[in-house]
Amino acid sequence: MGAPVAAATALASTRTGRRILIGALFIAGLATAFFLTPLIAIPFAVAGQAVVAETTTKAPAVNGDWGYPLAGAYSKGRGFGYNPVVGCTYCSTNHKGYDMAQGCGTTIHAAGPGRVITAGQFHGWGNTVRIDHGDGLVTLYGHMQWDSIRVSVGDDITAGTPLGAEGNTGRSFGCHLHFEVLRDGTSIDPQPFMAALGLPLT
Repeated sequence: MGAPVAAATALASTRTGRRILIGALFIAGLATAFFLTPLIAIPFAVAGQAVVAETTTKAPAVNGDWGYPLAGAYSKGRGFGYNPVVGCTYCSTNHKGYDMAQGCGTTIHAAGPGRVITAGQFHGWGNTVRIDHGDGLVTLYGHMQWDSIRVSVGDDITAGTPLGAEGNTGRSFGCHLHFEVLRDGTSIDPQPFMAALGLPLT
């Protein structure tokens, strides 16, 4: 039996010795945790920074003064016109906009330059932003998440300005953006409108 083992055995045979051994083991455990924690935490911190960098630098495609309300690929929901939703009794059958989705919390951007005329609760669209682009043209961005709206009434904005986050508020059936275009107060089909600007909705 080696000298350290013999000394530990002799210490363990007394009450004071046991306390000293337990204290030494506890301090050794703390020291090990202190040195290993950064090695475990650093990969998670780096991964978190990469995700933040990716989401904050993403911007929608723009053509001239106009752009897409979402950055990157999206799923198309209901288009303009007669579009009943199976299983949704409160969803209108005559759909006034174009539904697009990337997932709850996705940033929604202004499609064109103008002035914010609505930033909050708005009828069946829930949390909504409306932008007046002049000459009777208004765009509407509906169903945004609670407390996500980043603009205020009266703000002058440009295409790509972050407005809020994709949500499921109002008369909604899952997280998505309800994108609507109105000319002189009447809803028009967003697909030919955006296509004429060189920004086809697919």
